[in-house]
This record gives sequence, structure tokens and C-alpha cells, in this order.
Amino acid sequence: MTRSGRLLCALYLATSTGLAWTAVSEWRYGPPWAAAVFAGASVVPLIAVVRETDLAEPRRTPVRPPRAPDAASGAADALVRAELDGACCERWWTSLGTDHDAGCGRRVPRSSAA
Repeated sequence: MTRSGRLLCALYLATSTGLAWTAVSEWRYGPPWAAAVFAGASVVPLIAVVRETDLAEPRRTPVRPPRAPDAASGAADALVRAELDGACCERWWTSLGTDHDAGCGRRVPRSSAA
């Protein structure tokens, strides 16, 4: 955890302690509803402390270097490369094999005769 994270956690804990002390004072000398409000409010900074420590956890985990491709991924790459090389034109590829570009050699001209 960074210094600013530790400082925030200390401030959160101090705030929670102050709110809890106020809740106890209100319970003794004030209306019960105010004690309940301060007791509920004293839990919120504790939630912030938990969140702050959870945010610090991914920063400590090391980043793994990319692993070398294995035989299965090499075969998949070869299959994808063969499919890409077999595509005759851009429109054929993007229309899922239903239409060809005007200059494509595989294009079948449309006839107006039905």
C-alpha cells in the first residue's frame, strides 16, 4: 500500500472512531434516532478502509510475462492464416461469403432475366 493509501486509511479510522464516539454520546444524552444515524455513519469509513486495501492488492501482484505459443495455438494461427489467404476480396469477407467486389474474379454477374 502506498503512503497516501495508508494516510487515507488512518483518516478513515479516525473518522469512524469519532462517529462511533458521537453515537455513544447521543445514545446516552440525546435522542435514540440520532445515535442510530451516527452508528450507521461510523460504518461507512470502515467500508472505505476495506475498499482501499482491496484496491492496493492488485498493485502488489506481479505482472506475468507473455508465454510462448504452444503447438495448439500455432495450429489455430495456421488455420486462421489459411482462411484469410483464401478470401478473394474485401466485400466477400465482410459479407460472410454472399457478395463480391466489382473487380473480383469470382464475381458472378447478375442477370436481369428471371
